[in-house]
Amino acid sequence: MLADTPEPPYYAVIFTSLMSDDTAGYAAMADRMLTLAQAQSGFLGVESAREEIGITVSYWADLDAIRAWKRDIDHREAQRLGRERWYAAYRTRIARVERDYGSAEQGSAEQGSAEKGLEENGSNVQGADEQDRAGHGRGG
Repeated sequence: MLADTPEPPYYAVIFTSLMSDDTAGYAAMADRMLTLAQAQSGFLGVESAREEIGITVSYWADLDAIRAWKRDIDHREAQRLGRERWYAAYRTRIARVERDYGSAEQGSAEQGSAEKGLEENGSNVQGADEQDRAGHGRGG
């Protein structure tokens, strides 16, 4: 499911990881951290996927909310366990979201129209740029 974020600007914390061979307890801790994050002031949503590389993007209202989450005592314990046991490698990146656009759901009229424009232009980037210039993107 895609996060339902507000109009930009807001912030994204992008956490990418490679798992180690020791994953005991990881799933339970990940579920617990999601529940805790959702209760934090300034939390806006999360999107996550895991195949060979895990990618979790959490969305936050501001940098203070991100700092508060980083300092949360239970989150600090999860970070420690991640460094010591669960992750072979990881990286955290923080970015300010300036624009946010796309379709609400698969098969919507808006998506169909956007896809038609992309087909006519022959390029996803070109079509996205034109849609953005036309003011169809949120926050832009």
